[in-house]
Amino acid sequence: MAILAIPKHVRDGNQCRRAKFWDKVNFICNTIMESDTMSKVNYSEEMTSKIVADYEAGLPVEDIALSIDRSVRSVRSKLVREGVYKAAEKAPAKKMGSSKKELLIELEGLAPFEVDGLSGATKTAISTLINHFKGEV
Repeated sequence: MAILAIPKHVRDGNQCRRAKFWDKVNFICNTIMESDTMSKVNYSEEMTSKIVADYEAGLPVEDIALSIDRSVRSVRSKLVREGVYKAAEKAPAKKMGSSKKELLIELEGLAPFEVDGLSGATKTAISTLINHFKGEV
């Protein structure tokens, strides 16, 4: 039965050696996979409307994924395709004290030597030097 799905020019003689690439793909799709296309619908219309409604109601994506037995990544991708997913806002980076450049400029005013070679030092080390020259040690 499966051999009938292969085109005639392929059936004559050596089956797969003369087959073109798309003939092999069609054979795999039609015979082995038992379907006309290899695509499969992952989300039905009801499932899509349910996850959109749940997301708009404020449920976390993790809970929605558990309820429909899909991965979080899959649900998030579907919500993005539907145009309803909004990424969480990232918190701004916290600036911890002065930058290394500012500390080196301050140290340059205090130290009796060149500070150009200290650009690879850590902020903690530079701060310790500044405190030493200020007499705060």
